[in-house]
Amino acid sequence: MTRRLVLTNEAARHPFRRTLPPPVIAAPSGRDDQDVKLFVLSFAAFFTCFYSFIF
Repeated sequence: MTRRLVLTNEAARHPFRRTLPPPVIAAPSGRDDQDVKLFVLSFAAFFTCFYSFIF
């Protein structure tokens, strides 16, 4: 029994989901430090505003 080439996502059970292209897997990026920098900047800005309103 030969099987023809299928360009659908066979893991999807619903007929509509089978017609959709398979999900794209995001490649890990080397820019993880950008999240840390944004967090530190946001924390510092919030702390400065909060501190200035208190005193």
